[in-house]
Amino acid sequence: MDITFAKLSHPSVGGLITLAAENAGLTVTAVQLDRKMRGALKRAMEAEKFTGKNGQLLVILAPAGLRADRVILVGVGKGKAFDSGTAERLGGHVLGKLKSLGVRHAALAADPIFGSALEASDIAAHMAYGASLRGYQFDRYKTKRPKASTARLRKLTIMTSNPSKARSTYKPLAGIANGVFLTRNLVSEPANILFPAELADRAKALHDDKIKVEVLMPTKMRELGMGALLGVAQGSAHEPRMVVMQWQGAPSHADQTPIAFVGKGVTFDTGGISIKPSAGMEDMKWDMGGAGVVIGLMRALAQRKARTNAVGVVGLVENMPSGTAQRPGDIVTSMSGQTIEVLNTDAEGRLVLADALWYTQDRFKPRFMVDLATLTGAIIVSLGNKRAGLFCNDEGLTQQLMAAGEMVGEKLWPMPIDDTYDADIDCDIADMKNIGSGRGAGSVTAAKFLQRFVNNRTPWAHLDIAGVTWSKKEQMLVPKGGTGFGVRLLDRLVAENYETQ
Repeated sequence: MDITFAKLSHPSVGGLITLAAENAGLTVTAVQLDRKMRGALKRAMEAEKFTGKNGQLLVILAPAGLRADRVILVGVGKGKAFDSGTAERLGGHVLGKLKSLGVRHAALAADPIFGSALEASDIAAHMAYGASLRGYQFDRYKTKRPKASTARLRKLTIMTSNPSKARSTYKPLAGIANGVFLTRNLVSEPANILFPAELADRAKALHDDKIKVEVLMPTKMRELGMGALLGVAQGSAHEPRMVVMQWQGAPSHADQTPIAFVGKGVTFDTGGISIKPSAGMEDMKWDMGGAGVVIGLMRALAQRKARTNAVGVVGLVENMPSGTAQRPGDIVTSMSGQTIEVLNTDAEGRLVLADALWYTQDRFKPRFMVDLATLTGAIIVSLGNKRAGLFCNDEGLTQQLMAAGEMVGEKLWPMPIDDTYDADIDCDIADMKNIGSGRGAGSVTAAKFLQRFVNNRTPWAHLDIAGVTWSKKEQMLVPKGGTGFGVRLLDRLVAENYETQ
């Protein structure tokens, strides 16, 4: 979808969209449209009891006096509550409506909203951003054209009094959207296409964004002692990889210590010898969701030229059963030197992260580390698909993450990580085991396992994103499929707290 910005006008397009605040009358453009339509807009509002409530839509087909196919009036709610987040969600809402109507070209008039702190150019940019996020589609493997009723919107023109300023505001937002789209693309790819080496190659494309990318091969990982990660990979015909990405955006006078993000990248998870049931196993192509978020985040930071130094590390493996696969009861030695009894080969993500976290901490000594992983089904039992689980050893980082999540609508919920759960992963014959003793608190014991690979000096947070990485229905800013949950959240975390102004 092509998004452009232009001066306010009454173009000849398929759909012409204008805004209305709740019980506050029509915007300037809407008043002009009503005149051209000989009062039909106001009459339709009265007939349909349209008040301008947030998200309310009124569609008028073949409006008299206009060359557009339809006029769509969009309620923005109370002017005082109309902020950038509301504008983004409305942009996505409008895009969803345009898709359902089969409109190929539309124009949206972004007038000032009385009572809102946003300028018209800000409204234009943020509505464009929301529309862009909702307009994403992953259809590269479809060979047949969609039906006309679900035809793709080709062009969206955002009209405003100052298109140049709107375009400037939109540019960094488009960079964030590109990071989200990269994550969604990676999560959506089938596992026969996106195995570890291929995912590493996709990450190498970040060179184009001025990101330094290194790929650690199995030989190097063996030299470093990454027995936990390598143990997961040994059953697959596809070799593992570890990818290290560095963005150097901090000015020379600023603190050069990087912030760090670590992702679980299991490109397909059968469960290994502890094999999963076949029903739903196809979803395990997105068990690399944490790695996908880290890769997309690095692109977002680079494309909007974030003034910070950031490191992204992803451990990439495929977990398969075979004659060489890791067995329940095996003991492996992690890079940290700690030993692990692998009681369940389907609890593999934490083994990958154990070495990735230790490597990141040991090499970069970051200001903080945040890891992301589709780690446990237990977090879905706890939180469903509305929030991700947050486990953190630092109250300040917890508050920053919670606030960032609320700002962008990618919400978290703090989970316990106190020492009362720690003994559950103690082991008689190794330093620890990779699962707890019973069925309860599975997400907590997984987080406690990861914590053993983080020293007490490093602020660290673990985001269990198993319930929010994939969506089975469309949302305001998210189409069906890969959500990209975490990219906007962590980008906002950085923007609000870790950039040199």
